[in-house]
Amino acid sequence: MSTKKIVWSSEHGDLRKKNQNTASAKSLPPQQQTIYLHRESSGRGGKAVTLVKNLVLSADDLKSLAKKLKQECGTGGTIKDGMIEIQGEQREKMADILRKLGYKVKIAGG
Repeated sequence: MSTKKIVWSSEHGDLRKKNQNTASAKSLPPQQQTIYLHRESSGRGGKAVTLVKNLVLSADDLKSLAKKLKQECGTGGTIKDGMIEIQGEQREKMADILRKLGYKVKIAGG
């Protein structure tokens, strides 16, 4: 008996992408999440970005949280691979914002 998953179907296309989207369809409440804030500058020409990791949010909730953080910090950002990237060193400011929303926050990285 084979337990291999089908990854491509001529009728439905790439099934791996569909499986990833359904896995993160539900959001956990903020009180049940611990978010990690990282500072990263490698590969960005020395410019720092703040990464928000360990989020369990639907795509819509992730977008709205990213929008709120960008507005509060007064800077740009994006969503990549389920993480929010905010331009600049914004960890302390973002930690305050996220705590007010009910998240547990840990500041990591140097």
